[in-house]
Amino acid sequence: MLRGDNDRPFYECTTLASVQKRIIVSVINDLNTDQRVHKMCSFMQKQGYEVLLVGRRVKNSQPMEKRPYATKRMKLLFEKGPLFYAAFNFRLYFVLLFRRVDILVSNDLDTLLPNYIVSKLRRKKLIYDSHEYFTEVPELIHRPKIQRIWERIEGFTLPKVNYAITVNKSIAERYEEKYGVQFKVVRNVSPLYQPLFERSKKELGLPENMPLLIMQGAGLNMDRGVEEAIRAMEFVTLSKLIIVGDGDIIPQMKILVNELQLEDKVLFFGKRPYAELMQFTHHATLGLSFDQPTNPNYRFSLPNKVFDYIHTQTPVLCSDVIEVRGIVERYDLGMVVRDFEPHTLAKILDDAIGNSEQLEHWKKNCNIAAQTEHWDNEVQVLSEFYPKV
Repeated sequence: MLRGDNDRPFYECTTLASVQKRIIVSVINDLNTDQRVHKMCSFMQKQGYEVLLVGRRVKNSQPMEKRPYATKRMKLLFEKGPLFYAAFNFRLYFVLLFRRVDILVSNDLDTLLPNYIVSKLRRKKLIYDSHEYFTEVPELIHRPKIQRIWERIEGFTLPKVNYAITVNKSIAERYEEKYGVQFKVVRNVSPLYQPLFERSKKELGLPENMPLLIMQGAGLNMDRGVEEAIRAMEFVTLSKLIIVGDGDIIPQMKILVNELQLEDKVLFFGKRPYAELMQFTHHATLGLSFDQPTNPNYRFSLPNKVFDYIHTQTPVLCSDVIEVRGIVERYDLGMVVRDFEPHTLAKILDDAIGNSEQLEHWKKNCNIAAQTEHWDNEVQVLSEFYPKV
């Protein structure tokens, strides 16, 4: 019997386990904050498949929230570096090799090699879901030797997958140009925001007497605009900044906040379960999405936090990246920022916060956009990959 972190046997996930098709979904993170993968797995489960989601456990992993499908988090000796990737892929290979499965789903390039090998050995259908333009992330473009290794893995595996999905049209076009592989687009759109209850600012530990700017995300890493937002806060007078999420540069950003003596103006709240995260977003006056177009991956990015902002009627201030700019300008629900010099950005933030009429206009347009830009509409294309069983 296989038990996942939600303590449900794999064969008990549905009442028809003996006849259902089984899907194993692989991702390299600890599962808790990956909303795209959760939404995908929930869709598969509702289509009648028996789903196992495989990831990893890290030192600060929180207990898994209850899911309608089985989960398994592998505990590894290493948490970063080449030994971590080798250990993860080795363990994942044997999980995939010896579990009963009909369809393999690989999320991002760092899980694709073992999925590809097992799909060939066992003659199973393989679906690849690329969440980003992996080989062009900033962590790789500054390390050309490591980048070349991942490019070889990508070139060997990606052209041979059965089906491919990615998060937006820009990335799909780049992959098609590079490999001749047609990618379906399933954007990381939020479900309609329907909270069971709403917690107050006081209950969440938020300042009650000032408007709030929010920057959120599970991947607050290099070039995601966190530093630009913090440095601007030295000169912002009308609001405070809350950072809800985590990433590689957050420890450095906490040091920067101390150096600038901004502890009262920049508040860190760490990773939160999605339902709780949306409570923070609901109380924000503006949502920030400041990915810097310093590399192809961020230039073509469309982070899910943009849709979280929209669904809580939180107007968006974004950087000039193709996909996000398109959403903001199409619905007129915020502003595109092109100058991140601290004084200039601070004035933009203060002017936006101080213009109540404009904020109300943006909020109304967020509500209009949310009626179209939601997961139930976006998810229809998945029925081509996972027809009802």
